[in-house]
Amino acid sequence: MTRDEAIRSVELGVELVKEAAAKNPFLLGAGDMGIGNTSSAAAVLCALTGAAPTDAAGRGTGIDDATLKIKIAAIQKGLDVNQPDANDPIDVLAKVGGLEIGAITGVILGAAAFRIPMVLDGFISGAAALLAQRFNPLVRDILFASHLSAESGHRLMLDLLKLAPVLDLQLRLGEGTGACLLMGMIEASVKIIGEMATFKSAGVKEKIS
Repeated sequence: MTRDEAIRSVELGVELVKEAAAKNPFLLGAGDMGIGNTSSAAAVLCALTGAAPTDAAGRGTGIDDATLKIKIAAIQKGLDVNQPDANDPIDVLAKVGGLEIGAITGVILGAAAFRIPMVLDGFISGAAALLAQRFNPLVRDILFASHLSAESGHRLMLDLLKLAPVLDLQLRLGEGTGACLLMGMIEASVKIIGEMATFKSAGVKEKIS
């Protein structure tokens, strides 16, 4: 994409959060739905960190060994041809990312600006979080990692973000599945802390030894 398109994709994500913030949300979640974007996410990871495509690329929807080799070669070619600048997150996004990764990057930046906790899904939203962190290192303070993806590069992403995944279900599916699971758990946890009766309020007598 062009640099202007990359910037616009990030701005769109920020605008979406601005609209949502008017409704005072408890949490926001970031997921994705796309084809081929594990390759883009792996390329973003490589561009920002210098990681090798062999370490960053996984099997996506479950591709075989021969197809994985083609995928790794395609990522390496994309990096070699486009030469993204690791010090410029917009350049990385424009040259090896995708519009959905840009929009999620904007959502994360918007959530940080409005101080709304953000739950990440998997590998794709992890790539967006790495980009958002390059814009502002403090964004990690509002992030929760819902799960550890089956994608090989996801653990590296979370280590770089200093986030610990809550779930490890070997999920490959995107669409915010892991984020939705953790959002429910966070909501339940808050209700337990804030609304669950104590022994005293419930009239339960302490055990007599």
